[in-house]
Amino acid sequence: MFKIEDSSKLGKEAVDSMMVSYTTAAKGLQAIATETADYGKKSVEASVAHFEQLAATKSIETAFQLQASFVKTVFEGYVAEMTKLGQMYASLAKDAYKPVEASVQKTTATVKANVEKVSAAAA
Repeated sequence: MFKIEDSSKLGKEAVDSMMVSYTTAAKGLQAIATETADYGKKSVEASVAHFEQLAATKSIETAFQLQASFVKTVFEGYVAEMTKLGQMYASLAKDAYKPVEASVQKTTATVKANVEKVSAAAA
């Protein structure tokens, strides 16, 4: 039969696993925030450097070449950064779910076993 002590133990394990999950999520979100801030800083620095180069050009052709090169570089950098952030979010979701998954599986197995015991006793 299912006992209150079992319920209390499962509840404590669930809370513990959620705390581990929240801690993992917080660390992952902090890493993502740091990465985003670093990308923003690099982007601003690159834009300022590009503007300085653009202001120093003497011909329209050179300015167009610089601008085309800059746009290509910015786009490639953006795609790479978004890919990296996407991987970081996916990793965060997997890592944060792991502790909860084990707790859910354990609780499900315990409840299933108790239901089977009750069903067998009632039959």
